[in-house]
Amino acid sequence: QVQLVESGGGLVQVGSSLKLSCAVSGSAASGVSLAWYRQAPEKTREWLATISAARLPRYVQSVKSRITISRDDAKNTVYLQINNLSPDDTGTYYCRRVQTGNWGQGTQVTVSS
Repeated sequence: QVQLVESGGGLVQVGSSLKLSCAVSGSAASGVSLAWYRQAPEKTREWLATISAARLPRYVQSVKSRITISRDDAKNTVYLQINNLSPDDTGTYYCRRVQTGNWGQGTQVTVSS
């Protein structure tokens, strides 16, 4: 059974940075694309970034300059670095194993001004 567990969220100040992690178990992370999504309060879940098995990243244009997706297949983990956080970044961050559609339970990020 594939499981994804996000971590690294929390309460942070405006302008700070966070690095979120998503550990994949039950199946190798290698060979598949992994993605990050965000769901802000009372909004639909939005796609942020995907990294392919070949480590090619794609980003949503709106936050492209502030985020970096990366992966460590030896650790079965995908990461999302977010810089210069603003209150608009508040929400629950989810990772997804793209080919199989598995989701994690999310990690909450709250940006305080």
